[in-house]
Amino acid sequence: MSPAGINREVVIQRTIWIKEMLEGLRQLPLEDEKLFFSDPRNPAAAESYLRRALEALMDLGRHILAKGFGQPVTSYKEIAQGLEEKGVLSKELGAVMRKMAGYRTRMVHFYHEIGSKELYSICKDHLEEIEEVLDEMIKWTKGP
Repeated sequence: MSPAGINREVVIQRTIWIKEMLEGLRQLPLEDEKLFFSDPRNPAAAESYLRRALEALMDLGRHILAKGFGQPVTSYKEIAQGLEEKGVLSKELGAVMRKMAGYRTRMVHFYHEIGSKELYSICKDHLEEIEEVLDEMIKWTKGP
């Protein structure tokens, strides 16, 4: 299949949304753990920004699979697997996206198990991985 069936507006809107969420995260005091935790609104904001960025990333992946390959998927991990199998994502980025999918599921369904230190660590050290996955998907939608 090909990027021909992809709705460019969906790609643009999801990309903008993801970048806005990442920018919101970067405006938090991630460079200083003590400062980050000094205001209880910071972890709450970080959780919201991160969850929404991951959901938009998964939605974009679902759109690519559905419109580019005619492949419906029902779970976020299936999205990551499908994008890897179809060559949209490399094996390495497919594995990263599967981890993101699992973390997003934990954020929504097992939120009480996620500690603030874990959330801080992810926001401080792993935001570039979201951008790498996004960049790879966008690159594929542009075609050869």
